[in-house]
Amino acid sequence: MFEQALAVTAATTIALLVLTEIAAAVLPMVIVLLFVPPHERDGLARLLAACDSSRRLRLWPALRAAVRARRRATGHARP
Repeated sequence: MFEQALAVTAATTIALLVLTEIAAAVLPMVIVLLFVPPHERDGLARLLAACDSSRRLRLWPALRAAVRARRRATGHARP
């Protein structure tokens, strides 16, 4: 009985880790597709790639850097 509970716990933990990794990989793409106008996607993709060249994108720091760059480019930078 204990072995089965341990196996189920291990399988659930692994499944949760896999789903978390998939969500972390897909979330930036979903955000870009839903909220970025089509004519700005290429520029944002290049900016995100320049901000973070790791295999797994650290989403929030890269998006904050992209927002700062966009605000500077449009003249809406905060002091």
